[in-house]
Amino acid sequence: MPYGLIAGNGRFPVLALEAARKLGMEVVAIGIKEEASRGIEPLASRCYWISLGALSRLIEICKQEKISQVMMCGQVKHAKIFSSIVPDWRLIKLLASLDTKNTDALIGGVQKVLAEEGITLADSTLLLKDLLAPEGVLTRHKPTPEETRDIEYGRRIAAALSAHDLGQSVAVAERACVAVEAMEGTDAMLRRAASLVEGKPLRLVKASGRRRHLLFDVPVIGPQTIDVMKETGTTALGIDAERTLLLDKDELLARANAANLAITAAAS
Repeated sequence: MPYGLIAGNGRFPVLALEAARKLGMEVVAIGIKEEASRGIEPLASRCYWISLGALSRLIEICKQEKISQVMMCGQVKHAKIFSSIVPDWRLIKLLASLDTKNTDALIGGVQKVLAEEGITLADSTLLLKDLLAPEGVLTRHKPTPEETRDIEYGRRIAAALSAHDLGQSVAVAERACVAVEAMEGTDAMLRRAASLVEGKPLRLVKASGRRRHLLFDVPVIGPQTIDVMKETGTTALGIDAERTLLLDKDELLARANAANLAITAAAS
């Protein structure tokens, strides 16, 4: 029986499908038209394309392919829910039933609808366990005492905000929270923070502590994260060990080392 893989944007779904192919696993990709790369097509056992609002079509494909477990791999921008995308009748019914429309509520609602149809969510990192960040300092450059204090402060802020599902990341400078991630995503949040601190160095904390599973919305960093850190004067990054995916890990760490940036992973 094949696994299903719901593909959002970024490298996450591509790497997961590459891993599945190496393992000889049968994985059917269901690409979100507004998000996923066409690069998933040659890697999947079979590939379907659906619009973001097509919850009924997702269920139909899973039943057609006899899929009972699906992985959610890759980002789907939360703001797209409020764009011109038209939800089908099943998603309209789901949205109407939610008191809030944050990530936990939205995907939790989808999870419940799928479960009613005999389809369960599998661990998003199932195929990429070797890319989860180990605990410790991951770069040649260790955080300075000042960077460490900012990261520790950022972790406390992220923990306090976690119940509100505002986003995974916070930007900190001199033990002050400069910006909190909302729907815009980490990169846009960092750029906004840089515009507020007038050249002071920033530290980024990306946390996953608000939920204890890895079914969806798994924190991810990659080479682009390092590029945006350099652009915005962000000198150190704190992440959760064993709960954050390092995409294109060798290139990611090479870029961080070349820029003399610090990345540290702590148990959450």
